[in-house]
Amino acid sequence: MRRRESGDPARPAGSGGDALTRRALLGRAAVLGVSASTLSALDLLASVPERAAAAHSALPEIQYQIEKFTPKTITEERVKVSFPPVYTLFATFALTRTPTKADQEAFSAALAKIESSYPFSPSGVFTTVAYGIPYFERLPGGMSGPLVAGNMPRLLNEPERYVLEEAVPGPTDVSPQNPEVTKERFNIPVRIESNDLVVTLRSDSNSNVDEVLAWLSGESTTLAGQPAGESGLADLLTVTSRRLMFVQMGLPRAVAEEWNLPYAQTINPASPMWMGFSSQQAKSSGKPKLTSFLGTPSARLTNARPGQYFDRGSIMHLSHVIMDLEQWYEAPKETYRRRVSAMFSQPLLSQGNADQFSGGGGPAFLPNHFDSAAYAQNEAREPAQFDGEPHLGHTSALQRTSRSTDGSPIHIRADGPGYDSLDVPGGASLPKLHFSIFVPTAAFFATMRRSQASTDLAQKYNVPPKNVGLERFLTATRRQNYLVPPRRHRAFPLAELA
Repeated sequence: MRRRESGDPARPAGSGGDALTRRALLGRAAVLGVSASTLSALDLLASVPERAAAAHSALPEIQYQIEKFTPKTITEERVKVSFPPVYTLFATFALTRTPTKADQEAFSAALAKIESSYPFSPSGVFTTVAYGIPYFERLPGGMSGPLVAGNMPRLLNEPERYVLEEAVPGPTDVSPQNPEVTKERFNIPVRIESNDLVVTLRSDSNSNVDEVLAWLSGESTTLAGQPAGESGLADLLTVTSRRLMFVQMGLPRAVAEEWNLPYAQTINPASPMWMGFSSQQAKSSGKPKLTSFLGTPSARLTNARPGQYFDRGSIMHLSHVIMDLEQWYEAPKETYRRRVSAMFSQPLLSQGNADQFSGGGGPAFLPNHFDSAAYAQNEAREPAQFDGEPHLGHTSALQRTSRSTDGSPIHIRADGPGYDSLDVPGGASLPKLHFSIFVPTAAFFATMRRSQASTDLAQKYNVPPKNVGLERFLTATRRQNYLVPPRRHRAFPLAELA
């Protein structure tokens, strides 16, 4: 049976428990980019957490700085974790033309209208807007013109490079750049997307996020169940993808059981993630200022200064990942010990249960330790005690380059499970990882991604591919980098100066 979060009531995290007509359900599912049956299941299986009310505060200049408006950490299995809003919707857009100053004003008014219609809290909606290189190329002179060049921060140690660069295939992505890379099931080449912008909507209610997206894109004139007029953006914004993510303890297992997925009984019934382990440890993400262009004394990666146009901005990487859970949970080969080794590091944080498969085979909540940036190398060259083979854990590999001088993570992840048919051959719904992360520069994320694969250490110490983190279980099909402006410039940045 699904374990509920602390204080979870039994009502669904959808539209307040109201009965949905099939027509309304189909409409909402289309807005959210999932099947009607998946949305119906989520409405029934998810629950609305009871969260303490946040103290009223000015809305943050760093758009994604929502920790003051979300609940404090809780402890599960002696590990401190912090859960985001249950639902996150990533909506990518193409523009039909270059925005004018009037368009900028209309978009700013629309965003203000959303925030006056819903509380800035998990019960309402959090909105973050970010812009890709195609948007900046629309501006006079494009990325290399004086408008962008005069306002875009640059790398502190390489001043000729912008903080915003396009995403590249990772070392273990399926790509013509990696002809030697193949996956067991999903050999889908990664696509570098070219969206103008992405709007991220987060809420404990999926009806809130679909209502906001429908209003922004001109499909509705209603916000918070009340007439709101038109957004004024319908002729400018074209939705290119809608990706719904859900994060709640036990929800992946409940969805897997609902759809009779063959590995359902192996997913830990307490886990908020498909792979059976929590990734919401309080120590696994950094502070918002650390991930912004301004940085902090322990990690300052750009030449941004307070008061500059993009000072409290950052870079957002968004990718879409198909998960091969049949391989991840394959019995009798992929034991809990192997899974915990792949996810974390050596020595094992837990040996798991005598039965390495039923109910996950062991605990879902394990600490995210940071020893040193050199830990992955030490791990790779020493055979693991549990099987005598060298291993590289996903977490220890990332930590080669992801921490500041004081050990703080220089990133904030906003990722989680999905269940949809996007990019799946044949159109079936499959478990997904909707991955987004906020970092100070695109170059920093590219380095993190190379560390995650750690092909250099794997080759140097002859670590078998089957023992290298999560690489063989994940197929990224889409990637793109975006610039997240500070709140005051979140509506079509630089348009007023064009």
